[in-house]
Amino acid sequence: MKSHDVRVWGIRKRPYKTPSYDVRWKVGDAPPFSETFRTKALADNFRAKLLRAAQKGEAFDTETGLPDSMAPAKASRTWYDFARAYVAMKWPHAAPNSRDSLNETMTLVTTQLLGDRPGRPADDVLRRALRGWAFVVQASDEEAPPVDIANALRWVAKASLPLATLKNPADIRRVLDSLKLRLSGAPAAAETVRRKRAVLFNALAYAVELGELPENPVTLVKWKPPKVTKEVDRRVVVNPRQARELLAAVSYVGGYRRARGRRLVAFFACLYFGGLRPAEAVALRRPDCTLPEAGWGSLILEKTRPTVGKRWTGTGEVHDNRGLKNRPTNETRIVPIPPRLVRMLLAHIEEFGTAEDGRMFANERGGVVASTTYWRVWDEARHLALTPEQVASPLAARPYDLRHAALSSWLNAGVDPTEVAERAGNSVEVLLSRYAKCLDGRQDIANRRIAELLGEDDGQEDEPGDGT
Repeated sequence: MKSHDVRVWGIRKRPYKTPSYDVRWKVGDAPPFSETFRTKALADNFRAKLLRAAQKGEAFDTETGLPDSMAPAKASRTWYDFARAYVAMKWPHAAPNSRDSLNETMTLVTTQLLGDRPGRPADDVLRRALRGWAFVVQASDEEAPPVDIANALRWVAKASLPLATLKNPADIRRVLDSLKLRLSGAPAAAETVRRKRAVLFNALAYAVELGELPENPVTLVKWKPPKVTKEVDRRVVVNPRQARELLAAVSYVGGYRRARGRRLVAFFACLYFGGLRPAEAVALRRPDCTLPEAGWGSLILEKTRPTVGKRWTGTGEVHDNRGLKNRPTNETRIVPIPPRLVRMLLAHIEEFGTAEDGRMFANERGGVVASTTYWRVWDEARHLALTPEQVASPLAARPYDLRHAALSSWLNAGVDPTEVAERAGNSVEVLLSRYAKCLDGRQDIANRRIAELLGEDDGQEDEPGDGT
């Protein structure tokens, strides 16, 4: 409680062998307060502060007896305690991939904000404790951590530096520099650094919101993350002949009975002929496909099934089940598909059928196709279809590169960018900025049009004074 009824009494000397001086005062109806000092000067100084606070009309706390201006400073919260609270706040509403990124960033920053305390656990144990337990919101019936993990977490709780440490520009710069590395110590990709910086910035903005920090310390230093390359490397884009050879090679992967490759030929064809993202193809269902006997068909995309891991989904499943990228929940996207892809999907259904829930593509047991599964198949197909030099190159190194080939091919064919963006699920600005380097022949077309405008039909400059 607070009170403005304050009475400050005089200083009383205690007649001991080593004299001391008491300052006594009373606040409201609370019992009198007393503070003892070694010298009279210290006692006088303390009493003067009480009197000035009372004269200014400050409220005095009836529990401590002190005015607000003399209240003891609140102990700074440790970074570890704050980081766990922040993760708990964000976790329920974060997507699985966002949870993974949040966990990774908090783990990395925590390892940078540990004091020099005896008994530090081994680095691998420390990472497992933070990554697997400290920054994961566990279910109420979750098993207790192993002994070595529990001991590591207790050590971290005691060794963690105060959150206020980040007020120091040198410390926040050190933390930001650590974002350029992965937990293993290897350099992180530019996009990964940008993402982790965003997580840290948002976390410290929450600290400001709670009153733990006066301002976001990230803004105190001039630190720039590595530049993120947004353009698609034209070296990864396959031409139509190479795409056909790769799809044919997929059918030869694995034995005939297991059909590891054959059951994924139409899957990869969706990426190349339809421009689908891999997670969109994994979630594709038969009821959402219009597959006529002749002519063009269409796909209605509504869901994606990215592989994120059981730890992050919260459902015990490896795959997340979510809406389309950068779109509201339950919004759909219609993608027209050419007759060749229609025939391939019909042949796939005839040979392999569909999963129990209607999914077009399933593994041998009928489950969701894992990213590791189609990555292994694609890697083997590259070795079958490409030369050793091409295998060592970036050419179609990832399944996602088939989507890059599809979109750049459509743009090169002269399809209106607005239509391409609609089919791809991108904005026109993102589409053109990402695929600018993949557009072949645009310079020749531009030169020809400028030459026609200038009346130059032979491509040679007119000599001065020739009468043109």
